[in-house]
Amino acid sequence: MFPFKSRQPQMLDSMYSMIALVFILVACVELCDAATVVDVYRLIQYDISGVPFGSRLATLNHHAGSLHFTPGADLSRTVVIIPIRELNITFVKEYITQRKPLGGLLFLLPQIFDFEDRGATVSEDQVHEKGLMKTVLAELEKLLIHANIPYPVYFAFENDDIDTVLSDIKRNDATGQPATATTGGYKFVVSAPEPKRIASPTITNIQGWLPGLKADGDPNQLPTIAIVVSYDTFGTAPALSVGTDSNGSGVVALLEIARLFSLLYSNPKTRGRYNLLFGLTSGGPYNYNGTQKWLRSFDQRLRESIDYAICLNSIGSWDNELWIHVSKPPENAYIKQIFEGFSNVAKELGLEIGLKHKKINISNPRVAWEHEQFSRLRITAATLSELSVAPDILESTGGLSDNRYFVNETAIVRSIKLVAESIARHIYSHQGENIKVFADDSSLAVNPSYVKSWLDLLSQTPRVAPFLSKNDPFVMALKKELEDHAHEVNVQHEALDGMFTFYDSTKAKLNIYQVASVTFDLLLLLVLGSYLIVLFSFLVITTRGLDDLISLFRRPTSRKVKTA
Repeated sequence: MFPFKSRQPQMLDSMYSMIALVFILVACVELCDAATVVDVYRLIQYDISGVPFGSRLATLNHHAGSLHFTPGADLSRTVVIIPIRELNITFVKEYITQRKPLGGLLFLLPQIFDFEDRGATVSEDQVHEKGLMKTVLAELEKLLIHANIPYPVYFAFENDDIDTVLSDIKRNDATGQPATATTGGYKFVVSAPEPKRIASPTITNIQGWLPGLKADGDPNQLPTIAIVVSYDTFGTAPALSVGTDSNGSGVVALLEIARLFSLLYSNPKTRGRYNLLFGLTSGGPYNYNGTQKWLRSFDQRLRESIDYAICLNSIGSWDNELWIHVSKPPENAYIKQIFEGFSNVAKELGLEIGLKHKKINISNPRVAWEHEQFSRLRITAATLSELSVAPDILESTGGLSDNRYFVNETAIVRSIKLVAESIARHIYSHQGENIKVFADDSSLAVNPSYVKSWLDLLSQTPRVAPFLSKNDPFVMALKKELEDHAHEVNVQHEALDGMFTFYDSTKAKLNIYQVASVTFDLLLLLVLGSYLIVLFSFLVITTRGLDDLISLFRRPTSRKVKTA
């Protein structure tokens, strides 16, 4: 009798342990069937003068849905996955502008937008399809970067795994059974820390000189021509903002022009009586903040020596027409001289070039073109661009569609020829003469291989200034390259204008889990529980008899009854 009493609690303990184990296993069902892991890129988060813009959250833990959801469905705990190929801009605009509740958004970009996929081959049909999507993407980016979105927004690239997941999600949504805790489906999880403000972001300017040849005994300072380019970008997803055209094309052109003139100036017999100043500036998307601070570092003599400055912006995807943008009236003698010089060379190259005049308002902090920072200091300057109109602030400065496939190397080479030849004729007083300093069959010809190599690098390097450190490898590579072609190269670090605030957490891992419904969990629990009860009953009956099993469920006799 006593041995049985000692074994009975042990048997009960075993039963309780097994039941507890079942509960643990059922609770873990949702976490044990991971479908895939995907790299995702978060929508930028920033403030302008304290006003919030972009996606304000990074953590994600919701079920997934598609655009095939039931009308009127509650999406407050749903991540809507939207392929760009199927983008319904009306739906996105409605939910964002009307601030309708959403668990999150995940946009899927075609693989040809992935700058890291270097070996991808693109057919003519794909290029045409991308061209059609470019306008849609531009509209989407404009909507997203100017909105305050209270939930996570991510971008990812299409692949076989995520396409399979999306097909399953669409199939479930089409049957009227969207993913919920009750029905099961797919759950999207991004475990990311709360985005933190980037403290004191810096912008880095790089400058180099090619000194001209000064005549013996000449006390006057040589005039200077400045070639200036803003190299940083801004885009919807900072980790994807490579800006091949805006303004990678300008950076490539500046470096090649520096290389050409370094060859020309290396020989005292061909060195011109002009100094050449090369400037690679940062902060371009933010009213050319870096250019402003770079110019303010000049002393009065240097400012007064600048004959004119030519800024290069987006010169890599034009067909046959470029524009020179100026702030001074076209009737101004200096502007007429610059435009006529460029026009003459353009005609020889078979190009068309137009002149656009936009008067600046000094009281307005908005700076549309880089040359306007020069104009505010009364320095003659112009911007050469394929764009006929200045983009709005933070737009067309390295968006999702601004990548390698949209840029024409030939267009950049022709732009380089135009700028280099125009400057050379101005330096050597050959304006109006059909003399080619940088002829194709000479040692001073533009090098397409050099252009291609730098264009490839820029097309794979996101360059959003607040996320670049002072000693970022790309910044150091620019400095080293300019040192190969110019003298007195130095770097200037400045704080970005305080009206702009940026937040980190730009890239993460998305875990996609295939989860079972609550009904399935309950059924599994019922089956396992029934099995354990039957097994326990069988063991008790076979070892101790039916009476012992019944005694486990019999109400114990009251002590008062025993006493009586």
